Amino acid sequence: MFLHVDIDAFFASVEQLDHPEYRGKPVIVGGLPGDVRRVVSTCSYEARKFGVHSAMPLYQALKLCPQGIYLRGRMQRYLEKSAEVMGVFDEFSPDVQQMSVDEAFLDIGGTERLFGPPEAAARLLKQRTLERTGLTVSVGLGSNKYVAKIASGMSKPDGLFIVPPGDEEKFMLSLPISKLWGVGGKTRARLASAGYRTTEDIHRSSLELLSATFGKAGGAFLYRAVRGMEAESFDGEAKSRSLSAERTYREDMSDRFVIETALLELCQIVVFRLLRQDLRGRTARVKIRYGDFSTVSIQETGDRDVSSVDDLYERCLALFDKKYKPGEGVRLLGVGVQNVSPGWEPVQGQLFDFGEGKKRLVEQAIMKLQKKDPRIRIKKARLLKSCAKNG
Repeated sequence: MFLHVDIDAFFASVEQLDHPEYRGKPVIVGGLPGDVRRVVSTCSYEARKFGVHSAMPLYQALKLCPQGIYLRGRMQRYLEKSAEVMGVFDEFSPDVQQMSVDEAFLDIGGTERLFGPPEAAARLLKQRTLERTGLTVSVGLGSNKYVAKIASGMSKPDGLFIVPPGDEEKFMLSLPISKLWGVGGKTRARLASAGYRTTEDIHRSSLELLSATFGKAGGAFLYRAVRGMEAESFDGEAKSRSLSAERTYREDMSDRFVIETALLELCQIVVFRLLRQDLRGRTARVKIRYGDFSTVSIQETGDRDVSSVDDLYERCLALFDKKYKPGEGVRLLGVGVQNVSPGWEPVQGQLFDFGEGKKRLVEQAIMKLQKKDPRIRIKKARLLKSCAKNG
């Protein structure tokens, strides 16, 4: 059995934890009202009632929720809390697959003698996470990762939803198409135009017909999803060989600025995790999943280790440009550093420095400062750089 665990409204929840005066109020993390061309990273459930969601342009969030509390993010603080939560998860399973800064899969098969039946283990995990970190999590329990992933979203926030073994297909057929994880707005429109209004409609179609209509990857995904089978490849990261972060977005992203901002945020997560774990690597990797479910990835090994957020971002942006189909909606982005090894050391004997060593030292200093005082707020200023580019 698998648990899928989401930290509820993670960035916003950390802000509400550190600032009790924000609790019960709409908190939007991503930028201040006067910032130009910002996007929402995460928002609290109070803000979601107004229609605000992640990856939404900030100006649009301001129109929907002008009374919200708008904040720039504190990535190092979020990574610190993420590490605390993942530390709790490690106590419950030898196989924890961290998918991003705020979610993970746990294989709890064979842990019954330690924690009792799966439901008891899930409840204990929720309780221990809250006691240790002050954060709530939503948990889905299922026989495969795809079903567990959907289940974790069924009773947010602070929820627990269980799909008993043998009930996977029944569970999936009870859902509206909008609840199928990985099916965004454009795909729902395509399904509707092809006459698919319910999950039962999809279930009645053969794999061949679905593939003819939605492509090989899309057809196989839909066929397996409505049957409660493992429909998604959750490859995550091999802990000893790579370090990565990926995120699936509520709506497909097609605006270039929004995509680049999302890419930068993932690079920040990866580099600060490299720093925290004292790891290094030369191979950058980018993963793109489009609205039609097709997935591409590309990696490239440089002649030196990744040295800073800027360095990884520039490498990943170049890789992204090699694979991106302009105008296509992006539903998932992933960034990683492959073939990591312990211990970061400055590269000696380089003809040119390019300031990367200084950037790395600055990022290490930021991490130390924010660890001492979580109220310190320092974030990459990529948006100002972009504004200068775009006039």
